[in-house]
Amino acid sequence: MDLKKFITIVPDWPKPGIKFKDITTLMDNGDAYRYATDKIVEYAKKQGIDLVVGPEARGFIIGCPVAYSLGVGFAPVRKEGKLPRETIKVNYGLEYGSDVLTIHKDAIKPGQRVLITDDLLATGGTIEATIKLVEGLGGIVAGIAFLIELTYLEGRNRLNGYNVLTLMEF
Repeated sequence: MDLKKFITIVPDWPKPGIKFKDITTLMDNGDAYRYATDKIVEYAKKQGIDLVVGPEARGFIIGCPVAYSLGVGFAPVRKEGKLPRETIKVNYGLEYGSDVLTIHKDAIKPGQRVLITDDLLATGGTIEATIKLVEGLGGIVAGIAFLIELTYLEGRNRLNGYNVLTLMEF
């Protein structure tokens, strides 16, 4: 299935010059959403995944159906102050400033094989921070899966040494 047919390009959003890749038109098509999820599940089975982790919010949209299909748990990565129990955190750089991501301190057991999921690989900063959280708790990043990779932003360079799957490239 050509998943690119289900991505809507929105010009000049959220600011002039940006060609936003809207995944909601993939998600609202049951066949396309199932196909994309199944492709990530196939990949994850080959990696021997014990747990799926995804950063908010689109990492949840991708990761939860994958975790369900695999019969494993899902651990959310959220902005600071959004998780109710004890967390670990990592600061990471943004284009203009920085932010903080957190995960529950007991979300990952040492040695668990983790699949990180998100909708889009752009510069790689969010996923790099998520990797630090997973590894900080003793998890093994066995794979990273995205619907879309914006190759011109070269985010994959920040993920050297990790097994990465992308279903579409722009």
